[in-house]
Amino acid sequence: MHAGTHGSMELSARNQLTGTVQNVKSGSVMAEITVNVDAGQVTAAITDSSRERLGLKSGDQVSVVIKSTEVMIATS
Repeated sequence: MHAGTHGSMELSARNQLTGTVQNVKSGSVMAEITVNVDAGQVTAAITDSSRERLGLKSGDQVSVVIKSTEVMIATS
């Protein structure tokens, strides 16, 4: 994971993974995008209008940008 440039846009987020869109599930309000990355799969929930604006489809090369103030891990 690295900070850097995404196209011509600079991002402050350090956690960026490049990958390939495997699946796009579109709903009335939200869309679920599954991306294959080196470490496995990442699934993101975005608005369906954002999915449409980005034109996301299976096979697209994308960057997954993770920006979070909290990450929780639990054990049983």
